[in-house]
Amino acid sequence: MMGTIIAWIIIGGLAGWIASKIMKRDAQMGIIANIAAGIVGAFIVGWLVSFFTNSEGGAMPQAFSIPGILAAIVGACLVIWLVSLVSGRSNRGTRV
Repeated sequence: MMGTIIAWIIIGGLAGWIASKIMKRDAQMGIIANIAAGIVGAFIVGWLVSFFTNSEGGAMPQAFSIPGILAAIVGACLVIWLVSLVSGRSNRGTRV
């Protein structure tokens, strides 16, 4: 159990960085917020994916797998999008 949580934290941090590049929010949010978004997104989407992929439900997919990594990236993108929506930050007009 503890190994799974640590694996999701590692994958979540990496997913947060990748998602910040995809969403073009790397400079605006900062590395700590990107990693936090990745970890939160990885846990949320990983938990949701478990209900569609496992017959017993509740078991998260393996973090170090293609579905696990994709779920973490999608979750991180969603969290970054929600944070930017709530904070009112826009990607328009930020480049000089």
